[in-house]
Amino acid sequence: MERHMDVSTLPPSVKKMTPAIAPPPERAPHHALAPGSPVVPPSSQLDEFSGDPNFMTSLARGLLVLQAFSQQKQDLSISQLSKRTGLSRASVRRCLHTLSKLGFAGSDDGRSFHLRPRVLTLGHSYLSSMPLASTAKPVLEHLSQILHESCSIASLDGFDVVYIARANVTRIMSIDLGVGSRLPAFCTSMGRVLLANLPAEELEGLLPRIEFVRYTDRTLTSVEKLRQVLSIVRREGYAIVDQEMEIGLRSMAVPVHNQLGRVIAAINVGVHAQRVSIQDMQTRFLPYLRATAQELYLLLG
Repeated sequence: MERHMDVSTLPPSVKKMTPAIAPPPERAPHHALAPGSPVVPPSSQLDEFSGDPNFMTSLARGLLVLQAFSQQKQDLSISQLSKRTGLSRASVRRCLHTLSKLGFAGSDDGRSFHLRPRVLTLGHSYLSSMPLASTAKPVLEHLSQILHESCSIASLDGFDVVYIARANVTRIMSIDLGVGSRLPAFCTSMGRVLLANLPAEELEGLLPRIEFVRYTDRTLTSVEKLRQVLSIVRREGYAIVDQEMEIGLRSMAVPVHNQLGRVIAAINVGVHAQRVSIQDMQTRFLPYLRATAQELYLLLG
């Protein structure tokens, strides 16, 4: 059954900024690697800092070990962590010993290791110091109630988007997303919005280093095509990604600006492709996304 949304349900600060719905403009048409993709160990990232005398390699290795744990694999052996990080078993063993002594990791049998609650203090420090994180949650939940769809806010971290807040109505992806989850920027709607709004020099330095993975037969997999798509996103002020990350998932995102006019995050809505068309997203959802982004802009002021 089709849902009809009433603009009167928006907060007063947003209602008056909600644009009139116009016909859609004509336009050009830790995530698992796709089967057969080359596996690049995270430890290879450390090579570029080998000549930096101030770079603490031991600390970097410990952080790689921390990031190797996931919701799907909460208990990992030294061998498994070595394979996931690309670090030697001896390095992993020393990292785990240190992390365990500091209370960030633990083991019940001396063979399999898991993270301990103290690791949450690392993320909490960031979230508590970031106004957007605390401001976004209630605004995002209100938007999700209006659209009856799952909505998220994320920021850019290197080649990935990192989820800052999420209001989950129904699970539409095979992986469970939450605060701190990461997805590749090049094939997600929030990622494309954030990439499109990078300074030109920074974007051009980033594009050649993106590792394009074909997640579905719709995934965009070349720098030139991505550059063209980002140009459209920059011009139109929003991005739609149609089943490039996962078949059946369609998403739309818009930028969130701060008072200096800089894009600091993106807000999106994800839907089942069979249930909501691209035209529906453009005509029914886009005004609400833009109005919510504007409310966040005002709240952050």
